[in-house]
Amino acid sequence: MKRVLITGAEGNIGTRLRQNLAGRHELRSLTREPADFPSHAADIADLDAILPAFAGVEAVVHLAASPAVETAWPDILHNNLIGTYNVFEAARRSGVRQIVFASSNHAVGMYEVEGAPDFYRRGSGLMVDARSPVRPDSLYGVSKAYGEALGRYISEQHGLNVYCLRIGSVRRDDDPRSDAVRNGPGPSWLPEMTPEQRLGRLQAVWCSHADLARLIDACLLAEQIRFGIYYAVSDVPYRFWSLDNAFADLGWRPQDRIGDGP
Repeated sequence: MKRVLITGAEGNIGTRLRQNLAGRHELRSLTREPADFPSHAADIADLDAILPAFAGVEAVVHLAASPAVETAWPDILHNNLIGTYNVFEAARRSGVRQIVFASSNHAVGMYEVEGAPDFYRRGSGLMVDARSPVRPDSLYGVSKAYGEALGRYISEQHGLNVYCLRIGSVRRDDDPRSDAVRNGPGPSWLPEMTPEQRLGRLQAVWCSHADLARLIDACLLAEQIRFGIYYAVSDVPYRFWSLDNAFADLGWRPQDRIGDGP
């Protein structure tokens, strides 16, 4: 059991993570505003304001960010660049040994933009892994690639263990067959998709709440790994992200499966 600080603990992933890791670690929370659970409330763009939350912490799970692909540059700068630097710097100053950084598949999203919708069928022939060149599909994706680069710097220059998770689609309803996806608007970066293609995409990139929590827990227990980039996706039928290094380094395999197709 470790003392673990979760930034963005009030968000979609943070809420589920607090539930799924309760009892496995001593959890602390950093939120932007006062929450209905114990937390340190501060803006991550204010280094002095967030520093007290890191006292005595052994590991940080950094989730706090502007999460939308369409986020405008001023918010990306404030939350995803300045804020991420401050979280990493506060961890360094406070003697934290591990950081799990919530990166995103959008750090390599142009592979999907170029290959959709063929990627969402069996036998597409492409598998993107941690060694594939970074290809952001948006300024949001750029901010996540920046976080990965900052994590490698902090790891190699200051000795922290950093794990960057390129997370797939984590839905509030945890439903990989959601009618809301089939019947709703398509992703802004892939606007010309049919309802079946939208559902096919979800079933290629879905990550369950429990699988993500298990992956983060595996990172927290993997003290022998100095730095790594891992994809967070469940056992989906048409996956095009490699999980090989997550198994080799962390012993993690997804346990939640949705079957073969819609």
